[in-house]
Amino acid sequence: MVSGPVSLILLAIAVFLIIVGTSRLKISAFLVLILVAYFYGMAIGIPASKVMTVVREGFGGLITKVGLIYLFGTIMGTILEKSGAAVSITNFILKVVGKKHAPLAMAFSGYVVSIPINCDPGFIILTPVNKGLSKETGYSMTTMSVALGGGLLCTHAMVPPTAGPISAAATLNADLAQVILFGLITSFFATIVAWLWATKYCPKYMVKPEGGESYQDIVNQFGKLPHVAHAIAPVIYPLVIICLNSFAQMASRPFGENLFTTILAVLGDPSTALLCSVFIALTLVPLKMLPTAVAQGGWVGDAMKDAALIMFVTAAGGAFGAVLAASPMVGFIEEMAVTWNLGIFLPFIVAAVLKTAQGSSTVSIVTTASIMAPMLGTLGIHPAVATLVIGAGAMVVSHTNDSYFWVVTQFSGFDVDLSLKTYTVMTGLMGIVSFAVLFVINMLV
Repeated sequence: MVSGPVSLILLAIAVFLIIVGTSRLKISAFLVLILVAYFYGMAIGIPASKVMTVVREGFGGLITKVGLIYLFGTIMGTILEKSGAAVSITNFILKVVGKKHAPLAMAFSGYVVSIPINCDPGFIILTPVNKGLSKETGYSMTTMSVALGGGLLCTHAMVPPTAGPISAAATLNADLAQVILFGLITSFFATIVAWLWATKYCPKYMVKPEGGESYQDIVNQFGKLPHVAHAIAPVIYPLVIICLNSFAQMASRPFGENLFTTILAVLGDPSTALLCSVFIALTLVPLKMLPTAVAQGGWVGDAMKDAALIMFVTAAGGAFGAVLAASPMVGFIEEMAVTWNLGIFLPFIVAAVLKTAQGSSTVSIVTTASIMAPMLGTLGIHPAVATLVIGAGAMVVSHTNDSYFWVVTQFSGFDVDLSLKTYTVMTGLMGIVSFAVLFVINMLV
């Protein structure tokens, strides 16, 4: 194999090819990641007969870890949208904070909605509500969308059961309950940063909502909205059951060894927890609409198509991550980390570089976790904190090679320059503040 420094240089070339392929040539991110993973493996000296085995195992391994989680989360998000549950959650938060704080309501609606589903569909789901509130309150879409975009991004990157953090937790053997708890705390501060940036800096850029209905019209079209406790139940259930199971599996076995802990072990599996959440979400659907919701060409069918696209790109990132993990670069980075005493800074820097270079937060998280896993003990970072530091780095920064950047830009009526000045800068601030919070948590645990 090549030396560690050479493998790093080859990685820089690989990242450049990913940027050119996805951003400039507009080639499918799936194809680009698979091809670059294959040729990078060849370039670093993995035998030609074994490169595809490593790629295949990385691809399949990630599908195994997060495939069902992606699928169930997307199905649940579709149901939350079409049943009016997402509007109910926003309506409740709006009543608590008041319409004069509509950006805060949207930021925390994003914080909640993006726990079980990806930020891209989450933004699309909440865009009609966002535009309606912009019309009704007079806030610029710049303020409203930046606040919403930030709230969605932080829990997407740092709170299981979304695919990135749950995959990283599995790779780093982190306790899921701790990842969820620390992730919720860190994401809270990141959401506050998004709200402050949106309300203090963004109002000078006035963008009026294009078309759409008023907020009250959106509420009225659902007739009677689900009660907020019912609406939020599919989101809360997996967090509670996963945390309970992690607590039950502690070395001290606080609940003992009995039927209850056996049931928790079954229900607390993340995939099972989200499957149960799908069924809880289905109780939000009126009985007369239930056949349409579960039909192959209905809500569930549409959600499965959307999930497949995201899932395969993420799995391709897993393939790239597996090749990187097999690279001499890992040992070289470990030596540098010890020599320069980088510690907790290293996973943040690696994730931020990968995120900024290739665009996808999930791919950045998965790839960085693969690189960090062999050296976690040397770095002296708590596994749960390491998982979240990677998530924090994977927010820095979202720009033109990130699909979520384009979702925020296009659905908000922004031009690219405006998104770069408002949304992109905010993602950098959120990542840095999240890292600062996690730095403190790592000293306390």
